[in-house]
Amino acid sequence: MTKIFVVEDNEMNLDMITRRLVRSGFEVASATSGVGLVERLRAERPDLVLLDLGLPEVDGFAVARALRGDLQLRDLPIIALTAHALTTDRDRALEAGCDDFTTKPVDFANLLGRIRALLERGAHG
Repeated sequence: MTKIFVVEDNEMNLDMITRRLVRSGFEVASATSGVGLVERLRAERPDLVLLDLGLPEVDGFAVARALRGDLQLRDLPIIALTAHALTTDRDRALEAGCDDFTTKPVDFANLLGRIRALLERGAHG
């Protein structure tokens, strides 16, 4: 079963995304912070990460850069989630290492399409 790791600090968003992903046939793991995330992702070995960019303590941009700098995780597909819809936010997310970008509130059908496209495409790059 395909495993998606959701990193989202808003509990309502996390619950909604998790429930929808499970109903769509995915295994889901989650975190509400970027602290210690690299180690956790090494242990969990997900197929894709949904990453909130506005995390407390360690933001999603720093997490994406850390993942791209890690030999075990650098090819892990990352979709950025953010409430900010500016082109500059998208550019910053892609520059940090995210493979795709979507805004909140989440359009789940659109997100599901993005997830499937990245999974079909394979590893980052």
